Amino acid sequence: MLMRTDPFRELDRLTQQALGTLARPSAMPMDAWRDGDVFHVEFDLPGVSQDSIDIDVERNVVTVKAERPNRASDAELLAAERPRGVFSRQLVLGDNLDTDRIEASYEAGVLTLKIPVAEQAKPRRIAISSDEGRQAITA
Repeated sequence: MLMRTDPFRELDRLTQQALGTLARPSAMPMDAWRDGDVFHVEFDLPGVSQDSIDIDVERNVVTVKAERPNRASDAELLAAERPRGVFSRQLVLGDNLDTDRIEASYEAGVLTLKIPVAEQAKPRRIAISSDEGRQAITA
């Protein structure tokens, strides 16, 4: 069997794993949307154990770290297209979100965060009262 060798193939593969490509970035793919008073964020983490996921909140920055471990087997590797190792992603949240009430769940390789809008950021109605010609605005 005749095989053509490419001296840069392994370098290209390692670069794609480390930096990702446009079609497959190495960072955690994410979707985010707002539904009413809750922001939803989903991270794709297939093959990652729930025990290896860490979520930290410091001020208004949420950091998600996850690890897909390397194979422990000595078997000959034929293809390695799924990135392995530690992944990390940070989200900078606005002051209008309540970072004290973030909920997280993990199912079928998808990490879901639900971040509620802070009460002080929600629109509210202001009542106007009147007292003998004087007007006072109350909240």
